Amino acid sequence: MKTLIKNGLIIDGSGKPGFKGSLLIDGDRIEKIGDVAESGDMKVIDASGLVVSPGFIDTHSHSDVQILLNPEILPKVMQGVTTEVLGQDGVAMAPLPEQYISPWRKNLAGLDGDSDKIDWHFKDTAGYLSMIEKVGPGINECYLVPHGNIRMEAMGLDNRQPSPEEMQKMRDITRREMEAGAMGLSTGLIYMPCAYGRTEEIIEMCKVVAEYDGLFVIHQRSEADTILESMEEVIRIGRESGVRTHFSHFKVCGKKNWDKIDKVVALLEKAEAEGIKVSFDQYPYVAGSTMLGVILPPWVHDGGTDKLVTRLHDKELRKKMVEDIENGIPGWDNFVDFAGLDNIYVTSVKNKKNENAIGLSLTQLGELHGKNPYDATFDLLMEEENAVGMVDFYGTEEHVRRFMKRPEMNACTDGLLGGKPHPRVYGTFPRILGKYVREDKALKLEEAVYKMTTKPAETMHIKERGQLKPGYFADIVLFNPDTVIDKGTFTDPAQYPEGIDMVMINGKTVVKDGKHTGTRAGCVLRNGHVSK
Repeated sequence: MKTLIKNGLIIDGSGKPGFKGSLLIDGDRIEKIGDVAESGDMKVIDASGLVVSPGFIDTHSHSDVQILLNPEILPKVMQGVTTEVLGQDGVAMAPLPEQYISPWRKNLAGLDGDSDKIDWHFKDTAGYLSMIEKVGPGINECYLVPHGNIRMEAMGLDNRQPSPEEMQKMRDITRREMEAGAMGLSTGLIYMPCAYGRTEEIIEMCKVVAEYDGLFVIHQRSEADTILESMEEVIRIGRESGVRTHFSHFKVCGKKNWDKIDKVVALLEKAEAEGIKVSFDQYPYVAGSTMLGVILPPWVHDGGTDKLVTRLHDKELRKKMVEDIENGIPGWDNFVDFAGLDNIYVTSVKNKKNENAIGLSLTQLGELHGKNPYDATFDLLMEEENAVGMVDFYGTEEHVRRFMKRPEMNACTDGLLGGKPHPRVYGTFPRILGKYVREDKALKLEEAVYKMTTKPAETMHIKERGQLKPGYFADIVLFNPDTVIDKGTFTDPAQYPEGIDMVMINGKTVVKDGKHTGTRAGCVLRNGHVSK
């Protein structure tokens, strides 16, 4: 039976003005848009008072573990996300050689979580994507192959540079994973072992990605004191490899760095004038979220999580850690410096005994245990084997709006799903529509929808999605423009938004009247170069 959505304001994702009309769906595809005659053999949905939009695309997601455990991914689908991109920050699921399963699970836990319920012997991207297909994903899933995983397979977890043979192995692994369907390559140059890689290493891998017209997605080496030098590095990678380049969760951290914003924008424009393809994603909040272990100096991470925990047991090494945090290390993004102990909050742990730390700042953590904040934090990281999430406050609403208006920008959540998460996990897309469109008028409605749908689809090369168009897949959101808003706060983040009335994925209704139907209708999306 065909489905007719009538009387809605159709905003097709292209950026063009919306128009009142109807949309006809046949199976998993859109058949017709505009003036469609109603007939008795159609299922009819009256969208009066609602916007009919393409499904939202989250270009920076951390559902990599959760998709195998709770495949509905409710925090995303309930806010209108129909497609998300996994494999972020250079530290994700695959490839994962057998001998590295144990240390890698520990390295991954603070970012994406961990579970004994998963069979970790999937080996590579092909195996991981096959596992997602077997569980039946609730939404559409794409994957970026992570730099850190590639480096680990080629040369282990140590802080050293690759031999020529190891560099060739990294190129070969990159090619293998692109052939398995990865949409591109990710790195996170504040995370180990990615941070050990020099610019030249990344350029060589990106040359392979460019052959497939894939995307290079980067958490750059600095979003704070050395952000300008960091951006120059990213632009150089794009220039010398020819790869399309995408900055993750773009921002400038720390009050003392806010005067760099004009120069940051100038570098974007310089790259584009040079013909380097540059884009970025952004979440609409003044606080970020990652694993708490990033506050530790880079040398503490050498050799992986087990060695990190050993170093945290050493009182003399702790003194050196505090010294480096207090004084800084050139080129290292020092979260304590730009956010402060008062503005970094624990969001997740894996052990029940430490759940009383969730929601506390590092200063409050010290008060809870009657210790200085550093020792209390080091003890927590040691006991949790580095599997601790955090939120850090770093920016202003003015800066959020300025980057949001940039032509390179598309929306993302970048949400860690464990513990007490950042509210962006539940609210990114409704927040843009409610706060930044309706209340602040920072964007027009059509412009915001474009940045959530067509723009990310074009950036990620996601075919036949991201726009309402005959022949495209029926990934569709119906929302109320007068009421849509995020509800989660930093103290109570796990709240579904208001105003998301209906969500369809591949022509199937997964959210109806603001409630999940229990249907899982997603699929794995691969690049167009997969070997047959």
